Amino acid sequence: MNVKLNASLNDVSERNNKKFGKRKILITVLIIVFGTGSLFLIQQSKQKALQITQTVVPTRAPSTTSTQAQKDIPVTTIITQNLEVPWAIAFLPDNRMLVTERPGRVRIIDTNGTLEQIFAATINVHVESDGEGGLLGIVVHPNFSQNHFVYLYYTYKSGAGQTLNRVVRMKFENDKLINEKIIVDKIPGAIYHNGGRIKFGPDGYLYITTGDARNSSQAQDTNSLAGKILRVTDEGKAVPGNPFNNLVYSYGHRNPQGIAWNSSGQLWETEHGRTNPTGYDEVNLIQSGGNYGWEVIQGSQTKNGMETPKRNSGATTTWAPSGASFVGNSLFFAGLKGETLYEAVIRNSQIVDFKEHLVGKYGRLREVVVGPDGMLYVTTSNKDRRGNPGSTDDKIIRVNPQKL
Repeated sequence: MNVKLNASLNDVSERNNKKFGKRKILITVLIIVFGTGSLFLIQQSKQKALQITQTVVPTRAPSTTSTQAQKDIPVTTIITQNLEVPWAIAFLPDNRMLVTERPGRVRIIDTNGTLEQIFAATINVHVESDGEGGLLGIVVHPNFSQNHFVYLYYTYKSGAGQTLNRVVRMKFENDKLINEKIIVDKIPGAIYHNGGRIKFGPDGYLYITTGDARNSSQAQDTNSLAGKILRVTDEGKAVPGNPFNNLVYSYGHRNPQGIAWNSSGQLWETEHGRTNPTGYDEVNLIQSGGNYGWEVIQGSQTKNGMETPKRNSGATTTWAPSGASFVGNSLFFAGLKGETLYEAVIRNSQIVDFKEHLVGKYGRLREVVVGPDGMLYVTTSNKDRRGNPGSTDDKIIRVNPQKL
């Protein structure tokens, strides 16, 4: 009896082991199949993510200059000479420069600093270059390598004789700018206070600085394009979320000519203060919807609902600030009347130190941009009828920020 029972139990055990073995094999196969499928899906996701990442193209080539090589670069080097009132610089992905000249020309400078004699563009509409107007800002599209778009800001006369400013988009092909398309038009203009700086922000939108066109009341009117920082799409439309449901991002500006973002995405701006008497030039931290006070408050004055500058030049000093760029925590900006490269050291949204460089060495300074090599590129503006030009003005100067 026990023998039969044991035999029966052994048969049952053997059958169970066989079933378990088959199940084990089945489970192993399923694990392999699903595991392979998961790996395939993960790999596909990685490939898609890589493809998405690869579609985002920087506006200029990454720096290939080592830290040691940067230290070997002199504090200043004259890169290009004999320009006529250069206003703004944009680097192409191949490291060449596009440079605007206020009379209405876009010049190309190769990587050796050679000024090409054929113009990339001569603006067809008569550019009104008297006073502070003319062909001003320039910027390349963040996806320039795909679409070859370049944006320009210039002053012009309307058919009715009115001075206005506009932003246009052109296509860069075979070293020429073609197919001009107006994307923002009828920005109020005048012989003075035309703003003119244009840059793409880290959010991918285009920011445009405009002056009050010598009519200070326009700066406080959020329905006017004058005395503002505008934020638009690359087609010139209002960005969803703009504070006043139009193109306006901030207001109460007199004549802003410099904008730059730090590593945490904060937007900083440089702005011309009053005239007669001069003074109270500004460095501002820009907030969406912020009112920066012109001409209700100036200098260190405060008023509810208005922003006081993070720093001002004081009542008796004039910087006449223009182009601006960040290197690390330092905001470098050019001074026209001040004839100085200024450095505002910023920590925790405050200016903790303020330095002056190249004081009077090159005359009036207009533009400051960071090149692909990590150096600063600064333009002079001595031929704008307010300076004392030398025989080789105007210039582009490379500045090594590590040696300042």
